[in-house]
Amino acid sequence: KVGGNLEMTGGSASFGISSKNAIELAFKNINDKGGINGKKLELVVADNKSEAAEATNAMQKLVSQDKVVAVIGPNLSSATIAAGAINNGSKVLDIAPMATNPNVTVDPATGKTKEYNFRACFIDPFQGTVMANYAFKQGAKKVAIVQEVSNDYAVGLAKFFKEAFIKLTGDENSIVEIANYQTGDKDFSAILTNIKAKNPDAIFAPGNFTESALLVKQARQLGIEAPFMGGDTWETQEFIDVGGKDVEGVALSTAFDREKATTPEAKKFLDEYVKEYKGEPSALTAMAYDAYLIAIDGIKRAGSTDTVKIRDAIAATKDLECVTGMTTLDKNGDPIKGAVIKTVKDGKFTFLDFVEAK
Repeated sequence: KVGGNLEMTGGSASFGISSKNAIELAFKNINDKGGINGKKLELVVADNKSEAAEATNAMQKLVSQDKVVAVIGPNLSSATIAAGAINNGSKVLDIAPMATNPNVTVDPATGKTKEYNFRACFIDPFQGTVMANYAFKQGAKKVAIVQEVSNDYAVGLAKFFKEAFIKLTGDENSIVEIANYQTGDKDFSAILTNIKAKNPDAIFAPGNFTESALLVKQARQLGIEAPFMGGDTWETQEFIDVGGKDVEGVALSTAFDREKATTPEAKKFLDEYVKEYKGEPSALTAMAYDAYLIAIDGIKRAGSTDTVKIRDAIAATKDLECVTGMTTLDKNGDPIKGAVIKTVKDGKFTFLDFVEAK
C-alpha cells in the first residue's frame, strides 16, 4: 500500500485530483507488468481537504490504520509541514510533489534534515531568485509584493524574491510595498489602491490560484497596468478560468513544459496521459508522476517493504530518469532541477524560458 495524502476537496482540490490521476496512471502501468518485487501496488487516498490540520489527520490514518509503506503528498507546503511530525515519528517516508517551502524537508528550529520527508519539486529560494532575476531583466527597478500571509508557501517565496531582488538592485527601497491578505479573501481593493499609489514597475504575488486570479483581475479594474508575477501554484486551469482576459501576460515559475520534456520517461508519460485523460498534463501532474517514480525506484532498490530501508534507498536517489528531467536528491531530500518560466497567452500557459539549476 502506498498512501496519497491529497487535496481531493477544498480550495486546492485541482492539485489533489491532478496528482491522483498521475499516480493512478503510474500504478496501472506497473501493476500490469506484475508490480514491484512480486507485489502489486495499491493506492490508498486520504482527503486532506486542502487544510493543514486535515493533512495531519490524513497522515495519521495512512500510517497507523492503512499501514502504507510510503506516502505521496500533500501538495501544499503548510499541509506537508504540519503532517511531517506524523510520518517522521512513524518512520514512513513522504514525497511531496509540489511543496516548495524549505521547511518541508528541514526543521527550521534545529536546521536538521527531516529524515522521512522528500520532494519532487525545486525549492523556494531557487524559485524566488528565478523570478527576481526575471523581473530585473525585464527592466523592473521597483516592485510591490502581495503575499497570502496565512500560507507558508506564499510567505516563504515572497521572502526569497525580496532578498534576491534587493541584491540585484542594490537598493533596500526597490521593494516599494509588502501587502498581506488571508486565504479565502475576495476583496483586494484596499491593498491594491495603496499599491497603485506607489506605482511599481511590477508586482510579485505568490499565492493560491483563486485568490491570485481575483487579485490580478481587480488590479486591472483599478487601472493598474504593472505586470504581475507569481509561482508554480498559478499553473492550473482554474487560474485562467477565474482571471479570464485579465491574467493574459502574467509570468510564473513552474517545473515542466513540453519543450523541455526530453527524457524517454517524459514522452511515455505525455503519450499515456493524453490517451487516458484526453488533455494536457500540468506541471503538477508531471511532478506527482515524478514523486511516484522516486518512490517506486526506492522500493525496488530496497527490495523490501521495510520503511526504513525504503527511506535509505530513496535518500540515495541519483540520476533517476523522471518526467521533469534527470533527478538526484541532495542531502536534504530536495531534487536538483531547473525552473520553467511561463506566461498566459491566448488563454493558455505558454513557455517563455528555462533556467538551469545551480
